[in-house]
Amino acid sequence: MDLGLKGKRALVTGGTKGIGRAIAETFADEGAGVSVCARNHGDVETTVAALKKKGVRAFGRAVDVTDASGLQAWIEASARSLGGVDVLVCNVSALAVGDSPETWAKSFATDMMHTVNAVAAALPFLEKSDGASIVLISSVSGFEVDFAAGSYGATKAALIHYAKGLSRKLVEQGIRVNCVSPGNTYFEGGIWQNIEKNMPELFASTLKVNPTHKFGTAQEVANGVVFLASPAASRISGANLVIDGALTVAV
Repeated sequence: MDLGLKGKRALVTGGTKGIGRAIAETFADEGAGVSVCARNHGDVETTVAALKKKGVRAFGRAVDVTDASGLQAWIEASARSLGGVDVLVCNVSALAVGDSPETWAKSFATDMMHTVNAVAAALPFLEKSDGASIVLISSVSGFEVDFAAGSYGATKAALIHYAKGLSRKLVEQGIRVNCVSPGNTYFEGGIWQNIEKNMPELFASTLKVNPTHKFGTAQEVANGVVFLASPAASRISGANLVIDGALTVAV
């Protein structure tokens, strides 16, 4: 299926590892130019080089997404490098699970405000696109109450609400907005690999309750994100796509 992404321009926050890296590479595989940001300069350089090998335009910059001015500068530089912006994917998370003032502050600054600031900075460019799309990465923890209830789950729930509101606000400008809520996703250096090493009982119990008896992969999440962002999903806006292998039970 041709997703219609060839020649489009996609920006991915946190695009050097895990789900973000898989998203960036899948956009490139579909022929889209890609820009990524992450905190580590070396990881950004490595990712940009890998994307360019796929034959597409690629750009990247080391950015702390909690720095609104730095985030805006990356988006503006990306638009200059790629020739515009058609897609924005807000993927970065602090993964701040807990119920302390520190986890709440980290979740709000990273998960929520990086998304709000990125959208605001990208809108002037998205408005010029003939097929603009925004995808926010939430979590099943924002869809149902689980072990991550507290700062992480509540902030992820806020992202789902924010995406729905944006979809209504931006529809007349031709900008689609959707959310993707992954379930337990295992990848190198990810939270579930850390849990496997440091909290084996939680890892085993989580694996047991998933109907598929396995964790999802970053690529499986990326496939859903890139489809939603693409012209092939032109009628889909305001949706929250849950990618969890039938883990959640809410209707």
